[in-house]
Amino acid sequence: SQTHREMASGLSTPVGFKNGTDGSLDVAINALHSVSQPHNFLGINQSGQCTVVKTRGNAYGHVVLRGGGGKPNYDAEHVARCEDELKANKLPLNITVDCSHGNSSKDPANQAKVVENCAQQILDGNQSITGLMLESNLGWGNQPIPEDLSQLQYGISVTDACIDWDTTEALLRKTRDQLKDVLAKR
Repeated sequence: SQTHREMASGLSTPVGFKNGTDGSLDVAINALHSVSQPHNFLGINQSGQCTVVKTRGNAYGHVVLRGGGGKPNYDAEHVARCEDELKANKLPLNITVDCSHGNSSKDPANQAKVVENCAQQILDGNQSITGLMLESNLGWGNQPIPEDLSQLQYGISVTDACIDWDTTEALLRKTRDQLKDVLAKR
């Protein structure tokens, strides 16, 4: 939303914008243009008073490839297509791959495949993949929210299905070991 773009333009941290649910990059590219520019908008100051907030723009935006249209978009071909769009729009080549959602076909077991593919792209020389997102929780899977909230299982997602902590740790350690030398040279 425009409100989020305006606020993100004042942050000094990286901010990601996901591609559209249809797989289109337009929404993310437009958001990156907006967030990189200064904005003025109504907000609240530290004293709780209404004020005009002035931002400088955020140079740390990136596209988040999340899959779309029922298809993944983390492979080298889709990453290259995203790079081309970023170049054509004179935007930094910063891409984060969401290893869940459409890229995993909403199956948490597929997240490792996505990570491994992206790690191989980096080993093969890709410079634009700057981050990976995992859906992780203490326990595997997800659960519906029961009427009796005391029946909720601690550490199990109530939204999207997640990989568990042990799987997350093993995947992160393996990926770190694979990429540490390559990433140290970036």
